[in-house]
Amino acid sequence: MATHQQPYDETRMDIEDHFGMVPDYLDALPDESLVTEWPNLKRFLFGEGTIDPKTRELVGLAVAAAIGCEFCRHFHKGAAQLHGATDAELAELAFLASYTPRYSAMIQAQDYDLEHFYDETADIAAHLQAQPAGDD
Repeated sequence: MATHQQPYDETRMDIEDHFGMVPDYLDALPDESLVTEWPNLKRFLFGEGTIDPKTRELVGLAVAAAIGCEFCRHFHKGAAQLHGATDAELAELAFLASYTPRYSAMIQAQDYDLEHFYDETADIAAHLQAQPAGDD
């Protein structure tokens, strides 16, 4: 199935329309890569999706923090703020961004049995589901 690709010049104009410029990191891509990369970037930055834009940017910020990418961290924090992220949400995210990697490291260092972990997680889920609503 053939897909429609926007011509290079139109792609550049579309980027300029959205960003007010073509950032150098996109300009540095080969022409054919820019034409194929931009539609995905545009869809996830500006398009409608299942995940609302603020949550999408908070996820991006958490991932950026976990992988230690200053570029992505700066971009996603600003985008999250543009979509209404509060200082309290950003502070909570700072903790949450460390939570998964920290526990992953602890469990991995124990050489924990994966099937046992799955079983325990299922038991915990069953216990939580059996609790009365609002019993946080």
